[in-house]
Amino acid sequence: MFNLDFHTSVCYDVAIDTRRKGGHFEKVDAIEQNKNFVQSSGGENHFRRLQGGFARTTAASPYNRSGALRTAFGGVVAMIYRRAAACAPQSAAFKANAMDYRLDSPKLLLDFLSYHETIKAHSQRTVDEYYLDMRNFFRYMKQIRDPALRDKPLDAIDIRDIDLPFLRSITLTDIYGYMTYLSRERVQHQHSENSNKGLNAASRARKLATIRSFFNYICNKRHLLEDNPCKDVDTPKQMKALPRYLTLNESISLLDAVDGPNRERDYCILTLFLNCGLRISELIGLDITDMQDDALRVLGKGNKVRVVYLNQACKDALSRYLAVRRPITGKDHNALFLSGQNKRISRSMVHALVKKHLSAAGLDSEKYSSHKLRHTAATLMLQNGVDVKAVQEVLGHEHLNTTEIYTHIDNEALRVAAKANPLSHVTMKGKIDEKNPEE
Repeated sequence: MFNLDFHTSVCYDVAIDTRRKGGHFEKVDAIEQNKNFVQSSGGENHFRRLQGGFARTTAASPYNRSGALRTAFGGVVAMIYRRAAACAPQSAAFKANAMDYRLDSPKLLLDFLSYHETIKAHSQRTVDEYYLDMRNFFRYMKQIRDPALRDKPLDAIDIRDIDLPFLRSITLTDIYGYMTYLSRERVQHQHSENSNKGLNAASRARKLATIRSFFNYICNKRHLLEDNPCKDVDTPKQMKALPRYLTLNESISLLDAVDGPNRERDYCILTLFLNCGLRISELIGLDITDMQDDALRVLGKGNKVRVVYLNQACKDALSRYLAVRRPITGKDHNALFLSGQNKRISRSMVHALVKKHLSAAGLDSEKYSSHKLRHTAATLMLQNGVDVKAVQEVLGHEHLNTTEIYTHIDNEALRVAAKANPLSHVTMKGKIDEKNPEE
């Protein structure tokens, strides 16, 4: 049950559950009801708000005849608070990820985010990024408009009072002012004490795309604004960099270096990266049921499903891994790749194992990553005569120009052109260190 008044909704669920059990309040069941909330919040202020929600709910509840229900609620809140305080991570990164935009968004922003999550079928991770982008933009706008907020930290500014008149007052100049702020003043790494300031062009472009999408929604979908302040905004010019990739010999060295207690699993993961060009989100989302003979069903960006065919190396690696994979029960029983805790393998764990084996192979783990293995798969396929349209299908690119960037990495025609230059065989006469006798 997910309403905007999230705390009250959870309390109401537990109240109904208590009544259904004849008044016998089972604390374990109550905690299970709130398990996701406890894990995703973990902060003292959230639990104080939760406790207040319990108090308001029980005071208004028609089932609260004798006060026993209120006492039971008070006991479970205390238990939830103690357990969360004992086990919740205290890192700033955890707290940053433990947000729920349904609690902190103004209604117009909430509608925009819900539209993308429910209608456009964007992933929760993508919608969370949209929320963070718009929250920072609204905080900036409030700070420059209100002198009383000038000395207040940006992260402490509440945006829940953002309304239509406020949106109507935003101009093109404000958008460019925000872009300047991102370019010069925005901290690159929010949880680092020694972080540089100023985001690169790619980061600014992504944040601008979110703002543009929001105002397009407000103007074209909801028809609440006549003038779109983002209509004439230019996207920051980005440096066109060629993707980094491993050579064939480096790829073989990486596979040969795989060792350790999870050798079969790690080898299979690297093999799929290097042969199928999977994204990391696609790999960790694979289920056993996604394997069909010599094909793999992959759920890509935008919930688009594609079929990737497996070569002999992939089939052998999968066969070896499945022979040692532990059968488990629970929600992750169907997950293809498991962690040591018998759960679906996480993004961070995949990043870590890729870095580990890169280092073991003598390769630069700072230079390469799991996504660079995707670049490697695309590059090796094109170098060995695979048509660019086929590579587009394998990688799951929506537009061909995204795939064509790999054709510029190693172009045989350009290599032939360099050798065909009539000066290509001219070498320097004499020794390099020979001095001119006239000097």
